[in-house]
Amino acid sequence: MSSSTEVASSPVKSEAPPPIQPSSTRKGSAFWLSVISLLVTSLLSALDLTAVSTALPTITADLGGGDDFVWVGSAYGLSSTAVLPLSGCLANIFGRKPIILISIAFFALGSALAGASQNMNMLIAARTVQGVGGGGILSLTGIIVSDLVPLAERGVYQGIFALTWALASGVGPPIGGAFAQKASWRWLFYLNLPLSGVSFILVVIFLSVRIPQGSVWKKLKRVDWAGNFIVISGSALSITGLTFAGTKFPWNSAQVLAPLIIGLALVFVFILYEARVPREPTIPWHVLKHSTTLSGYLGTFTHGIGTIAVVYYLPVYFQACKGDGPIRSGVVMLPTAFIISPFAIIAGISVKVLGKYRPANMVGWVLIVLGFGVLSLLELDSSMGRWVGYQVIVAAGLGLIYSSTVFPVLASLSPEDAASALAFLAFLRSFAQTWGITIASTVLQNELKTKLPKEFTSLFPEGLQIAYAAIPVIGTLEEPLRTEVRVAFAESLSVIWKTMIGISGLGLISLLFMKEVKLISTVDKRFSLKQDARESQNDLEKEATSSPTQ
Repeated sequence: MSSSTEVASSPVKSEAPPPIQPSSTRKGSAFWLSVISLLVTSLLSALDLTAVSTALPTITADLGGGDDFVWVGSAYGLSSTAVLPLSGCLANIFGRKPIILISIAFFALGSALAGASQNMNMLIAARTVQGVGGGGILSLTGIIVSDLVPLAERGVYQGIFALTWALASGVGPPIGGAFAQKASWRWLFYLNLPLSGVSFILVVIFLSVRIPQGSVWKKLKRVDWAGNFIVISGSALSITGLTFAGTKFPWNSAQVLAPLIIGLALVFVFILYEARVPREPTIPWHVLKHSTTLSGYLGTFTHGIGTIAVVYYLPVYFQACKGDGPIRSGVVMLPTAFIISPFAIIAGISVKVLGKYRPANMVGWVLIVLGFGVLSLLELDSSMGRWVGYQVIVAAGLGLIYSSTVFPVLASLSPEDAASALAFLAFLRSFAQTWGITIASTVLQNELKTKLPKEFTSLFPEGLQIAYAAIPVIGTLEEPLRTEVRVAFAESLSVIWKTMIGISGLGLISLLFMKEVKLISTVDKRFSLKQDARESQNDLEKEATSSPTQ
């Protein structure tokens, strides 16, 4: 038997996998039903991410939390980021299905609490709970897909899951705007409850993947608790410092530098600890040894910063500068939503056809840099042709990179390392989103302080985070003050996009370390589909009985 069909040794005690797992691309009903359950689950978290940003100005005004608005996104990012390495570790020990079900339950609980929030502090706490579930959903979806589809075949499936995010990006902002403007923003969170129920039921019924055997107590003892405590503490402190930076406190203040430096130091300690942990580390050290893998991680981190900046701050342009309400600001974001998905599919198909992933990554980063460049040219009176066309360019690049970085991350690794590698990839993407929100909000806040007329800023208490708090007030202003404020917003947002040009340059730099590695065509058979495992064994038995006697 060739080495590609051998089962890797592992401490996971599970039912024996079939001796041979055919490399055929034929997919059975168990596969497609499992994919459907994952698509619905992915849609659940994607809708929340894309819808909340549009309704955030309304939520902030209703709960009176103008100085804490950034925490609505950061609290979610903090908790989701912190649990991502742990989710991969737990998935390897307890199996994929139990962990994704627990994640869905956390997401539903957080959604219910968010919808019932009576003040900003309660909403922030609810978003923290919701983030635990959202992080687990994000991580486990990618891990299970890697169990179902070999890396060599995964390009098209990456595109299929990108369709889910595109659908969420298309309908999420209008839904968020509609609830904020016509009904209540609370229903934005309550809508997650029936979706969570459907997702939970689909996973229970259709996701028929193998689960490691053994007692719960023995599995708990195998968890890398020390490593996870270090990384959870480090990421939480880092994100707290980032959330305060440039908005609530200056960047050079102790309130920012202390948690940020300590947090980043703990993340570094976590990486060193994982290199020396005696057994079952959360992130095996050899995952981080390959330059191609590291290039994919760098690209993922950079992409996360740019993507969240577009999702959170392009609607600000339409609401603050164009005077659009929450609904229309969601509608005019459709060019971004509906371009990302086709280009994510194009990237996946190109990888499958060419057997190479560098071309898609290269074209993607060029388009992103160019896209942010033209976005920085948007002015108060920019025409529809300009803001639609500019969105198309940057969205095309974001779509290509969205489904491209996973290939260099996994190409140099064995299938057994996929869960840990993907959990760390999701950790970096989520961590990057926090950086993206913080960097963009800091730039916007600082630029507005210098560009807004004093006559307008005097309407707000000292120290208030004016960006979101100001938007509902702009429409009530008399001319020429209203135009002056809108011009200030347009010029300030332009600085955000210029900043993203520089950051996206890191994505281009990552290409220097990215080598083409042949994509593997096997999966981790410890967590394969039960039905596919039975079908594989049955096929072998049929071949044996039907073969002529030698």
